[in-house]
Amino acid sequence: MKPEIIVVTAAYGHQKVAELGGQQALLPIIAEAGADGVEIRRELLTESELQRLPQLAEAIAEHQLKTFYSVPDALFVEDGSVNPQLDRYLQEAEQLHAQLLKLAAGPWRPGAEITLANHEIRLVVENDQTEYGRLDAIAPFFAQRHATSGMTFDMGNWLWTGDDAVAAAHLLAPYVSYIHVKAAIPYGDSWRAIELDEADNVWRELLKLLPGSVPRGIEFPLQGNDLVAVTRHYVDLLREV
Repeated sequence: MKPEIIVVTAAYGHQKVAELGGQQALLPIIAEAGADGVEIRRELLTESELQRLPQLAEAIAEHQLKTFYSVPDALFVEDGSVNPQLDRYLQEAEQLHAQLLKLAAGPWRPGAEITLANHEIRLVVENDQTEYGRLDAIAPFFAQRHATSGMTFDMGNWLWTGDDAVAAAHLLAPYVSYIHVKAAIPYGDSWRAIELDEADNVWRELLKLLPGSVPRGIEFPLQGNDLVAVTRHYVDLLREV
């Protein structure tokens, strides 16, 4: 069975999303490109758009796409307790009819519990670019199997944390339920995401090490005069690799 391909709206760039009129304007592009779903980014939603999530959900359904919801926040806050905003994020995800909600781990502590009572959203945790996303910090989190349904394995973020992505894949593969496909090159004292056609084969090697049946998200730049063609190219590529 071929994996589902999810297009992350941020792949088009914040400026392009704004120029087109917001994330809803990307839905026809993503659908025509043959993708299975869209990852809506909270940081790209205006305050007024946050008040109209049910309408966005209807538009996504009209384009026959699945919905993943990404929030640029952590599951735990500085004192090690569960983020008090979690319930709000879960409610937003439900308004979007999202299949999952993606967050970072943050400063969790062993033994911390997460309660998702009254919510049917799958909660997945991503290795982000902070100290809490480092392999030595996040591997114990998944080993304790907090009340999450799995991990979002971001291929590129290991570069930012200085970890070996291949070693991370070997260790964390059993927990992975969603993959952010990303390649990057050095850029000043950091890294810059690039299109897969410009990258080496590390992303292919990582896909071989990770579960082949979980959704794959496009989180590298999608740019060009024909966004449908560019998106379709990578949707087809990731579905076949």
